[in-house]
This record gives sequence, C-alpha cells and structure tokens, in this order.
Amino acid sequence: MHTTPILVIGSTGKTGSRIVKSLSEKGYPVRPGSRNSAIPFDWDRPDTWAAALAGVNAAYVSYFPDLAFPGAAEKIEALTVAAKANGVRKLVLLSGRGEAHARTCEDIVRNSGLDFTLVRAAWFAQNFSEGYLQGPVLDGVVAMPAGDIKEPMADVDDIADVAVAALTDNRHNGELYEITGPRLLSFAEAAAEISAAAGIPVRYMPITLEQFHEAMLGIGGPLIADVFTEICRETLDGHNAYLTDGVQRALGREPRDFADFCRSAAASGVWKKAA
Repeated sequence: MHTTPILVIGSTGKTGSRIVKSLSEKGYPVRPGSRNSAIPFDWDRPDTWAAALAGVNAAYVSYFPDLAFPGAAEKIEALTVAAKANGVRKLVLLSGRGEAHARTCEDIVRNSGLDFTLVRAAWFAQNFSEGYLQGPVLDGVVAMPAGDIKEPMADVDDIADVAVAALTDNRHNGELYEITGPRLLSFAEAAAEISAAAGIPVRYMPITLEQFHEAMLGIGGPLIADVFTEICRETLDGHNAYLTDGVQRALGREPRDFADFCRSAAASGVWKKAA
C-alpha cells in the first residue's frame, strides 16, 4: 500500500490533471498542487511551497505558463532548494523540446542533487482541443507562424503516462525522455485530419511572426505576446522535425498517433459548435 503522497504541481493543467487521475486510479496518494488546492502551491508565492512539499517523496513539476518566461529558471532553482530542504527525493520535470530556456531548467534539475527524470515534450496535439487553438478550429481557420514545417505532435496522454511511470518507478531515475508522436505532420496536414475526424471544415493559414504577435496581444497582453512569439520563432523553424523514441523507451509501446487523438477528441464533442 502506498502511503507517501506524490505532489503534482500544475494539477489542473493538461498534463497535471491526467497525472492526478492516473495516479489516483493506480492507488497512489496524490497531493494536487495548484493555487486553489487544499494545500495550495503558487509559483508566485514561494511561501506556499514548503507546506505543499512537506512529507512528499516525489513531485511532478510543470511551470506555468512556460519555462521560457522571465524568472522561470530562478523559480525552478528555488524549488529544487525547497524540495531538498523538505525531504523530497525526486523531481519529474516537464520540459519543452527545442527551447533553450527549457534546457537551462533541465540542467538545474539535473544538477540539483535530487533524483530526477526529464520529460521533454514536442508540441501538444491537445492544443487543438483543449488549448488556445480550440476556438480557431471551431471557426475553421488555424493561423500559426509555422510555414510548411512539420512537427511530431505529441499526445498529452503519452506525456502523462511517461510522467506517471517516472514518478512511481525508480528505473526511470536519471533518464531524459523526449516525447514525440510517431510521425511528422505539417499544420496543414493536422488541420486536414481534424477536419476529417470532426466533420467540419478546418484549414491552416500560415502567418508571419509579426501577425502572430499582434493576435497574441489581444489575448494575453505584451508579455504573453512577446514570449509566445519567441517560442514560435525558436521552435517552429524545422529543427524539431524528427522523431524520438521516448515513449518506446519509457513505456515499451508506440506513441499515440495524431489520427487517434483526432478521433477521440471528435467523439468527446470538443469540436461541436453550440447550437
């Protein structure tokens, strides 16, 4: 019987919510870590960290909104210090593929003296169904500054499964798992697959980084626009257009295909317009 809680930082996010559910179903005691949790964890309030970390053996760490944001590395560094001080033995860090700032945070965790697993994920398939592109999908036009590059879009369910394995099995200590889907897709091809699965017209419209920045200004303001535009500039240039075997190495199975994600998302009703 498992008695020591596992802390899931970012427990209401795409990966965190799945990890909480999976750990609970497997019989592990889980401590959700969010601003509104029973024992809150707030990245902007370090005074909440000690209580959230107390009595925890392992913690999943996802940084909101992204490791590329100013101050993220300093907070990850401070978290590792707080984790050690509170007796935490292992951190599982969610990282971004092809992002320099994410690599910096990986190195902080790697050199922390704690056991660790690094989960470096490609572009989330679920950005189309649960994230900021759900609305554009419903409107029929996905506009991104990606040109015709191809991405090995990762399924969040795979990311969560790898994280759960890492949190519950010491065989994954010291590993870096780079998570991709099983094939490369352009955004135009992704839009076509969504359209076919959902039965609605969806097309991809390539835009410039400047146009993307302007659109993001209306969504999240200057800081959000600046950081996410730089993430796009850094990652959507084609250098991530290759597959990796992180899912296979961690779980002994193939990663989930984008077409399977599309069918599942369509069946859930997320791409149905309100009457």
